Amino acid sequence: MPEQKGNDSTSLIKKVFSFPDTVNEYAARTVAAFVVILTATYLLTENILVLTFILYGFAARVIAGPSLSPLALIATKVIVPALGNPTLVCPGPPKRFAQMIGLIVTSAALVGIFSGYALLGYECVALLLLFASLEAAIGFCAGCWLFKKMMSWGWIPQEVCEKCNQITLRQKDQSN
Repeated sequence: MPEQKGNDSTSLIKKVFSFPDTVNEYAARTVAAFVVILTATYLLTENILVLTFILYGFAARVIAGPSLSPLALIATKVIVPALGNPTLVCPGPPKRFAQMIGLIVTSAALVGIFSGYALLGYECVALLLLFASLEAAIGFCAGCWLFKKMMSWGWIPQEVCEKCNQITLRQKDQSN
């Protein structure tokens, strides 16, 4: 009996701390819209707690996908269902890569601000605002674009995104 409990715990940990193979584009764009609101709020108020919350969100999404991110949970459990559950499937690995870039940029902003280089911090937050706006408004994910370029250059092995290739082929077939 204790073995079963251990297996349940292991599967729960794996479930919580995993990034999905596919992501709903509508949920991703909703999270990006939240990031736009939060980055604009930070630029207007300079409230470090807002920037810390943004950092936590990126870290949570990189480590655990939507399961530990308040913004992703609101997007996937409240907003997208309220819109009738529209779905546009996109590959998960490029989205995770994009979240990692957001984590790095937000970390750089906080380090800059705490180190006395406030201008660097503001520039990083403005960069985040720009790219989150592009994702939210027109669905352009700069991190995803860079991920695909890195795959084409051979910097990221094709096996990392086998589902990327399958989803892309399926979408091309559906559009024809």
